[in-house]
Amino acid sequence: MLKQIEGSRAMAEGIAFCRPEVVCAYPITPQTHIVEGLGEMVRTGELKNCEFINVESEFAALSVAIGASAAGARAYTATASQGLLFMAEAVYNASGLGLPIVMTLGNRAIGAPINIWNDHSDAMSMRDAGWMQLFAETNQEAVDLHIQAFRLAEELSMPVMVCVDGFILTHAVERIDIPDQADVDAFLPAYEQVLDPEQPISIGAMVGPDAFTEVRFLQNFKQNLALRLLPEFAAEFKARFGRESGGLLRTYRADDAELLVVAMGSVNGTIKDTVDEMRADGLRIGLVTLVSFRPFPTQALRQALVGAKHVVVIEKSIAIGMGGQLANNVDLALRNTAGAPQVHSVVAGLGGRPITRPSLHKLLRRALVQPWEGVHFLDLNEAIVAKELHHVRKVRRSGPTAENILRYLSAGAQQAAE
Repeated sequence: MLKQIEGSRAMAEGIAFCRPEVVCAYPITPQTHIVEGLGEMVRTGELKNCEFINVESEFAALSVAIGASAAGARAYTATASQGLLFMAEAVYNASGLGLPIVMTLGNRAIGAPINIWNDHSDAMSMRDAGWMQLFAETNQEAVDLHIQAFRLAEELSMPVMVCVDGFILTHAVERIDIPDQADVDAFLPAYEQVLDPEQPISIGAMVGPDAFTEVRFLQNFKQNLALRLLPEFAAEFKARFGRESGGLLRTYRADDAELLVVAMGSVNGTIKDTVDEMRADGLRIGLVTLVSFRPFPTQALRQALVGAKHVVVIEKSIAIGMGGQLANNVDLALRNTAGAPQVHSVVAGLGGRPITRPSLHKLLRRALVQPWEGVHFLDLNEAIVAKELHHVRKVRRSGPTAENILRYLSAGAQQAAE
């Protein structure tokens, strides 16, 4: 059914069709509308046989989901930014226990300074916690990925994080095809995991050096299995629902591309428009949209990229002192590959800074004629920042205060005008 609907509400309706039995809710921008929508559906009876539990913190939200899942319930929660950091211990526990919890992450920057806008810093902070991480390009895909996430989580008994760009997707109102309950039921089998008092088991017991490695090996083994299951489920989803969503990655105008862009999330829409405009100017540029960041689709990505001369990785996060996390993974995937293209790292959109087509045009044209080494920060005048840093070092008491930041921005604007 086609609806003009807010992304968060559409995700809530899609999650409800998955028949969760426990929804643990603690509000944090920008995911709040999702759990509010689910709470309203539980209250009105639209979502039946579901217990909606208001908790006192994000740590409690995932902890309750862990208990519910361990007891045999289909469990769901959502969070963002500092909320994900607050539940960090439980994030590792959920994956270590092999519990099929689905969690929406409304991607948002991590402070300080406080910032409620979108980037991927929160997801990257937990990239190695053992959860599968799927990134949605559109709100339609966000709805579809949740349905596939429950199937994947329960098939492998592993938690899945569905990452959706805060505000850009969560609060955008657009036309979305909401699935039918019958189709979701046909795609997603009923969840059956019941504790049997006649066959008691221990959950979360201490493990010594003799078995801890085996636990981590099993987590890694399951994620490698997901590399096969994700394309299979995406194909089955397309056959039933009539549209492409999910999988490992997608390519756009990539067959003869001299330069390929790699990116995750909603920015791919802007990049596609830029690719079309630059193709019209005769420039051979294409795009690889990564859906699955964990597990990382090394082989599929290598096959998609080999043949290009340059790869520009555009990502909304940075590992301070190292560079872009996605770029590092892409570089690793191409290592020791004959004819591998050069990988150029671009950090963009931090804290919600717009990523515009004019900026992308300038960036990609430069990559074709004057590639760079290390990390490039999109729309950042590094000379001005270095000058400001030198001043702060001289007057250490002033520090990186709001006043200094504003002074730096005004100086940058003045120099740009000149």
